[in-house]
Amino acid sequence: MKKRILVTGGGGFIGSHLCGRVLKEGHEVLCVDNFFTGSKRNIVHLMDDPYFEILRHDICFPLYVEVDEIYNLACPASPVHYQKDPVQTTKVSVLGSINMLGLAKRLKIKILQASTSEVYGDPEIHPQPETYWGNVNPTGPRACYDEGKRCAETLFFDYHRQHKIKIKVVRIFNTYGPRMHPNDGRVMSNFIVQALKNESITVYGDGTQTRSFCYVDDMVEGIIKMMNSPDDFTGPVNLGNPEEYRIIDLAEKIIDLTGSRSKIVFKPLPQDDPKRRRPDITLAKKKLVWEPKTPVKEGLNKTIAYFEELMRKREL
Repeated sequence: MKKRILVTGGGGFIGSHLCGRVLKEGHEVLCVDNFFTGSKRNIVHLMDDPYFEILRHDICFPLYVEVDEIYNLACPASPVHYQKDPVQTTKVSVLGSINMLGLAKRLKIKILQASTSEVYGDPEIHPQPETYWGNVNPTGPRACYDEGKRCAETLFFDYHRQHKIKIKVVRIFNTYGPRMHPNDGRVMSNFIVQALKNESITVYGDGTQTRSFCYVDDMVEGIIKMMNSPDDFTGPVNLGNPEEYRIIDLAEKIIDLTGSRSKIVFKPLPQDDPKRRRPDITLAKKKLVWEPKTPVKEGLNKTIAYFEELMRKREL
């Protein structure tokens, strides 16, 4: 059955891939974005599809539409962007969630929240299972995002308990791939852009801190599987790649793959930057029969090709 599906943040990196995938599955898509960090460039290839619709809207304000499902991805997701206007970042997580949950309540439909590994803060448990409550600084520069997303999860579960809303909550770990914002300050896009420009590659700290990287197609697959899972499975569920990489090793790998002349330089570690980040995806494997399939080298080559194309178009 063809559904009309609302994707908030549909002009963003993951959101645009999700819109394309949902369209391929034969549904209608209403893409809602205020384009604060999203870009029409990410969705221009979908605009000729008669079942794709764009609405410029800030979900901090109520939205009155008729849809069958909601994927709530709206929120700046990189430190550079969410710290630029921290009050607005908290608002979109809290007020935006209230508005989208209110819409789901009125329509009696299912809603998925794109939460984040940042709810774990700088974790004291490794890898991080969903049962871990986190180690978050509530007054630091990252708190607008970390605590905003934590409060959003609270709202989702309270609406579920109080109003019987069908909810799904996924905690997204580092994701990469084509359509990443070139200036989002994330390690993957930073390193690739710097390498392609033969600029110094900036490593914060000594480079021994770790991250895990999930290719965007795998992430979208996990998000859709979560939405389509049985109603009694609400999550939260971790979605990410459990392979762990040291930042210094990633920098060297990108230099190698791009054939760059870049040198690595070291700068002080930002405040509250997590030392280790790796998902425990046992629950996703069991409940969703999901795990990442794309090898990091394959994903990196596709991502590098995307940024090379931006350079050719002088959009980088």
